[in-house]
Amino acid sequence: QAQLVESGGGSVQAGGSLRLSCAATGSFFTINTMGWYRQGPRSQRELAASITKDGSTNYANSVKGRFSISRDNVKNTVYLEMSSLKPEDTGVYYCYAAPTLSTGAVYTVWGQGTQVTVSS
Repeated sequence: QAQLVESGGGSVQAGGSLRLSCAATGSFFTINTMGWYRQGPRSQRELAASITKDGSTNYANSVKGRFSISRDNVKNTVYLEMSSLKPEDTGVYYCYAAPTLSTGAVYTVWGQGTQVTVSS
């Protein structure tokens, strides 16, 4: 089974930048989609950004133009560059991945979450 190890996050003032990283370790054949969900203090978990193995990306409308997702397929690591941060970006950011086993089975694995706090 795969495990995800997140790093980055923290506190920043509005307009600042942060970078999140998430590395997948363990046993799997390949990972197609990786990405980040986030959950604010008074909101449901929502997709922030995702990226497939071939580099296709998807962003929430609220982060388009400010966040950039990328990945290193050799290191099985996904990155989220966040700039022009706003207080409403505050929340716990969860990395996720959809690894594929050698049997062809696909499952979803989640990171432990990392806090991002943006002050005004």
